[in-house]
Amino acid sequence: MSFGRPTGLPGVDAMTPIVLTVSGRLTRSAVPGLCAELEALLATADTRVTVVDCDVGGLVHPDLAAVEAVARLSLVARRSGGRRLRLRGTPPELRLLLDLVGLDEVVGLADHEGARRVPE
Repeated sequence: MSFGRPTGLPGVDAMTPIVLTVSGRLTRSAVPGLCAELEALLATADTRVTVVDCDVGGLVHPDLAAVEAVARLSLVARRSGGRRLRLRGTPPELRLLLDLVGLDEVVGLADHEGARRVPE
């Protein structure tokens, strides 16, 4: 008889993370499509997953349209079972804008690269 060793961490169930990638130049007209894409991802996701990872590292020239997108995506996540939006790869410009409008405390910022700089 042979006994296989269990894989992974003991007592932890493996779950597929929910990941939405946002890249390029974001316009206000693209925001509803992003929200619909996130809703589709959430509809098929494991209900035990409580955090939605949003990779924004590929954004080009983040502006207030990107801030609006983050705010609306955060609402979509919260309305889907109280999930939380966590940003990954956040450009410094977007970090500053989120701080300016007070959304930096609403959404999670997963990483700390590109620390906030005060514009000269």
